[in-house]
Amino acid sequence: PAIMDGRFKLSESHAILRYLACAFPRIADHWYPADLYKRAKVESVMDWHRTTFPRGPGSYAFYSVLAPAVGLPLNTKAAARTEKNFIASLATIESVWLQKKGRFLLGSNQPSIADLSLACEIMQLEVLDEKDQERILGPFKRVQKWLDDTKNAMAPHFEEV
Repeated sequence: PAIMDGRFKLSESHAILRYLACAFPRIADHWYPADLYKRAKVESVMDWHRTTFPRGPGSYAFYSVLAPAVGLPLNTKAAARTEKNFIASLATIESVWLQKKGRFLLGSNQPSIADLSLACEIMQLEVLDEKDQERILGPFKRVQKWLDDTKNAMAPHFEEV
């Protein structure tokens, strides 16, 4: 993705989210906290996301469903490898990033840009049929609830985008 704000051009989703959160002073602090410690925690989730999910849900969806749309064959071996990796990541989200005290990542009661980014990544699974979505996400009830909470926290704009 890329944006242009006046003459300023910027690419990369996480850089764009950080820029928008800082460039517009009326953006609520929970999105990208001014407090150094809270911001560092949001940054840690975003860095984990980038290093853990590059071959995550989007790659699985590509290898298992979307490849023929660009003239490539389905790749079941790559899909299986990718699925194994991101299922482990979903387990990490449940055990590490979704703490019991809050509805959002890091135990927060309000979403951050890390919630938005990671939720959008996982939602790439929506191109799969319902049976496959349930097989993959079914064991992760806390992740499912967090996805719903994240969507609802940004309603109606989340579905619009």
